[in-house]
Amino acid sequence: MIEKEDPIISEEEAAQYDRQIRLWGLDAQKRLRGSRVLLAGLGGLGAEVAKNLILAGVKGLTLLDHEQVTEESCRAQFLVPVSARGQNRAQASLERAQNLNPMVEVHADPGRVEDKPDDFFLQFDAVCLTGCSRDLMVRVDQLCSQHRIKVFCGDVYGYYGYMFCNLGQEYSYVEEKPKVVKPSGDSSDGPGAKKAKVDPNETTMVKKTASFCTLKEALEVDWTTEKAKAALKKTPVDYFLLHVLLKFRTDKGRDPDPQSSEEDGELLRQIRSDVLDALGLSASLLNDDFISYCFSEMSPVCAVVGGVLGQEVVKALSQRDVPHRNFFFFDGRKGHGMVDYFGPN
Repeated sequence: MIEKEDPIISEEEAAQYDRQIRLWGLDAQKRLRGSRVLLAGLGGLGAEVAKNLILAGVKGLTLLDHEQVTEESCRAQFLVPVSARGQNRAQASLERAQNLNPMVEVHADPGRVEDKPDDFFLQFDAVCLTGCSRDLMVRVDQLCSQHRIKVFCGDVYGYYGYMFCNLGQEYSYVEEKPKVVKPSGDSSDGPGAKKAKVDPNETTMVKKTASFCTLKEALEVDWTTEKAKAALKKTPVDYFLLHVLLKFRTDKGRDPDPQSSEEDGELLRQIRSDVLDALGLSASLLNDDFISYCFSEMSPVCAVVGGVLGQEVVKALSQRDVPHRNFFFFDGRKGHGMVDYFGPN
């Protein structure tokens, strides 16, 4: 992580970010304004995250993507014009992204994230990876963890989406809570006066810390232990679905394609059985229903997951409010999202 000076909010910026300064405070906005973020992957989810970070007012955002604009990507990606088909996605997204907030330095990099050397990632305060392979995410996460750089990963597969974050082993933040008024101690006020009361009109800032694990640790939970087996009933199946979809991406070098839905559906069934068997779990844990709903990026799901992912990046950089620890899963069929922790306690 690069060293940086204490950012100064100009009058113009104070006017631009007035509403959010009122919401989370000037210090939080200064920390956000001094942060640089790398966003890899400019699909539908990446576009949502980019929009949210630019509007929030980070210092700089680098859009990294080597893919070309296709008809498929135009359906969920609102930053690329339809006329840009065949162009690089990062470069085609640059103009509309920059127009969202001229005060943010937005850059486009048409390179491959897999080809970037370690030093490239160290110039950022946060790295957000979308559409990347499991091996790449694990590599970048481990590298950034060693240099206290915050890491976020996310993807959308049809109706399903997830995000993961690693903010370090000792992440500090502040949480705003209602102020507790201590009793006066005057016995004439009656027995009720001896109890502390919450004043709904006043709040106080409470300093807290949270510990996060690496993505590798989060994905390598030992499900054969008695403790893990006992927790299995409360474990969202989305976690195991993520394993299946990441394995598909590793094996095929792409995500399930609606153009080859029958072939990919059979492959997903086989990968489901192989993945759950390797984890020591029954294939019945994840029924066949998921296969029909994990093709392409659905715009509404991108909006939900991108909103949560963008919000978590903003919270982490501003060190304000309780972070999601460490997974967020969203099921668009049910309209349901949940936060859960996986990894060593």
